[in-house]
Amino acid sequence: MMEALRQFIAACMLLTRLPVWRLKLAMPRSQTASVWAYPVVGALVGLIGAGVWALCHVAGLHAWPSAVITLVAQLLTTGALHEDGLADLADGFGGGRDRQRKLEIMRDSNIGSYGALALTLSSLLRISAIAGLADPTLWLIAAGALSRTAMLALLATTKPARRDGIAATLRDLPKPSVLIGLALGLALASTLPYPMLAIAFCGTVSFALRWLTLRQIDGQTGDVLGACAVLAECAIWSIAA
Repeated sequence: MMEALRQFIAACMLLTRLPVWRLKLAMPRSQTASVWAYPVVGALVGLIGAGVWALCHVAGLHAWPSAVITLVAQLLTTGALHEDGLADLADGFGGGRDRQRKLEIMRDSNIGSYGALALTLSSLLRISAIAGLADPTLWLIAAGALSRTAMLALLATTKPARRDGIAATLRDLPKPSVLIGLALGLALASTLPYPMLAIAFCGTVSFALRWLTLRQIDGQTGDVLGACAVLAECAIWSIAA
């Protein structure tokens, strides 16, 4: 039980900016064992967003400001980690002529026009979908979980494009951890009104991005994984809308 808690904390430290390090627990020897917790961390991010939305609703805010504040709360929770990956991927794939140049652009901290457009459109889609629901609580939690499940599926089935970086350290994942993570994500998705549709959309995003990234840079990176999470979340919100 304590080892599972350590793995969950390690996943939180990787995927969020929550101050879980203050618990001062010994971290697991490898991050690979903690991948099962990615959907749970995603659900936690969604739960935080749902709590903020509920506070906005109690305060009597209009749907659109409430949706904006909800998304901002989630971005603050994650440090916009996945959105940064989406922007880098859009700039790299859109502006690079060859594999090496694409990888160089993706490591550049500056955001280009492709990245700015990707961030703007993905944010608008999520905000409009949240604003259009009377109660987005279940969607927020399930979208957080299922989007990280799509990211886990991509990570487990695609080789790293680089020898360094976060993604390169997450190779040779333990199969039990992967299977547990996928099962947890699917279980949390079952709370949605259209669970099979949401799972199908996320699976399509994961495998389509896998096909694209293998053609573009011959493997995945941390930016690709982050982009997968955002795109899968957008797919779920498209169903909600």
